[in-house]
Amino acid sequence: MIKIAIVDDNSFLIKAVEEKLSFFDDFTIKIATDNGQNLLDKLEKNHNVDLILMDIEMPIMNGIEATQIVKQRYPQIKIIMLTVFDNDENIFKSIKAGADGYLLKEVNAKDLHQGIIETLNGGATMTPSIALKTLKLFRNPIDFENVATEDEVQLTAREVEVLEQLSKGLKYQQIAENLFLSVGTIRKHVENIYTKLQVHNKLEAIQKAKNNKLI
Repeated sequence: MIKIAIVDDNSFLIKAVEEKLSFFDDFTIKIATDNGQNLLDKLEKNHNVDLILMDIEMPIMNGIEATQIVKQRYPQIKIIMLTVFDNDENIFKSIKAGADGYLLKEVNAKDLHQGIIETLNGGATMTPSIALKTLKLFRNPIDFENVATEDEVQLTAREVEVLEQLSKGLKYQQIAENLFLSVGTIRKHVENIYTKLQVHNKLEAIQKAKNNKLI
């Protein structure tokens, strides 16, 4: 019998996962709780769990922090992130924290069952779209640790306009015409953007601006 823990701050989603697992007689739910800290407290009393289905966004302690601590204390326990969030940063941080798999909550019962079995057998289950994003992250690594937060990066409205046009592949001359400015003024704006974002070229500027939701 495979012993499962479910961690999610939405009780309806916990019930939905329990319902999916109820189709299979090789699972038993040992823990169902609403945040990472409660999970750690329960594991301290009894860590006889084979696998955790872990949400990411939760109060008190999120799933990424909880994953890191569980993996330090109980490295034998497998963890699959089960979340609605498929953005690059969550994927990267989850894997770095030690997650063994990453599935979206829309996963059907059969694929969830198969993913759990694969993970317990030493595999790494992933929703196909997540696997694709993970491959792209390995090909084009982003240093999330050093990505400035929105509060740290402040661009003027005009600089954002220039950056948006740059991101569409437009040349300085075309941007100048579109914004009724001189090419020299556009160059100055671009220099200021590079300085504020601490980047050295257009591609880095665009990527960092997107990471910080500036464009």
